[in-house]
Amino acid sequence: MSARLETLVDAPPRVAFVGLGWIGRKRLDALSLRTDIRAEVAALVDSDATRLQAAALAHPQAIASPTIEAALDEDIDAVVIATPNGLHARQAVACLERGAAVFCQKPLATTLADVQRVIAAARAADRLLGIDFCYRHVSGMHELRQRVMSGAIGDIVAVDLCFHNAYGPDKAWCQDRFLAGGGCLLDLGVHLLDLALWVQGMPPTERVRSRLFAQGEPVQGCNGALEDLAYAEFIQANGAIVRLACSWYAQIGQPAQIQMTLTGTRGGASWSNVGGSFYDFDTQIFRGTDCEKLGMSRDDWGSRALCAWLAQLQVSNRFDPEAEHIVRSAALIDEVYAA
Repeated sequence: MSARLETLVDAPPRVAFVGLGWIGRKRLDALSLRTDIRAEVAALVDSDATRLQAAALAHPQAIASPTIEAALDEDIDAVVIATPNGLHARQAVACLERGAAVFCQKPLATTLADVQRVIAAARAADRLLGIDFCYRHVSGMHELRQRVMSGAIGDIVAVDLCFHNAYGPDKAWCQDRFLAGGGCLLDLGVHLLDLALWVQGMPPTERVRSRLFAQGEPVQGCNGALEDLAYAEFIQANGAIVRLACSWYAQIGQPAQIQMTLTGTRGGASWSNVGGSFYDFDTQIFRGTDCEKLGMSRDDWGSRALCAWLAQLQVSNRFDPEAEHIVRSAALIDEVYAA
């Protein structure tokens, strides 16, 4: 891989997409439709020949390979990783050590130690590292963060988080502890914990208690079945309580129930899905009986995190200390599993 300048203003970054399953292909196709983002799809990687061939037909200019090593031999500036969870850390470190910036699906890794290892590799290589926390980019969420950070709803007293999914993952690797790393907590809960911390400016937080279940039975240790129901409570440094509930195969009368509710001393706020949708959300702020709508997400917002990261990459591919915050939610998840 040839060395590239820290700024890529003169040419669009050459990007490799590693993992072309549902989410990887969604990000690839969304980027192809964006005329405002300058990026060249230079390499495609997937171990599944059918998926690889389908993506290659849509992007004939890109090298197609079943292994990441072949892609890294090209003049690649950045890599988008959307492979099974258990492969993220090794692949991210390999790309960073070859001088490529990395944008990875959540979780960045399946253990806190590996998350720290990836961040250390990005810092050592001085390369940009991002993670697809896509809910940060739904309509109204940045405005909500600004309001919370400005004290518009006062001091946060409580945060309630839930992500119940009437379905469960349909890929075999999602039930493999080595490849998945965890169950619904790592699949769904990590999104909400990151969101709750991010809208507040990443306050110090620690686990208080938690309980994990698999098919109605308590999960016994990290070698047991992957959890399909998880409850956890955390306490923030200011004394605020954070309550998290998430599940697969939930009996909720709708496809999904997704919500974050903030209770403050001078107001409240919520972000919630509409009509059981996985994609439609309302973001609101409350004062007594008054409700102010901050955002209504009825669009294809899923690729915004990637596009924002690519826009940042266009300015500089150097390490951004903001990546250090990835450790916060990863540490809380790790504490729950360790307990």
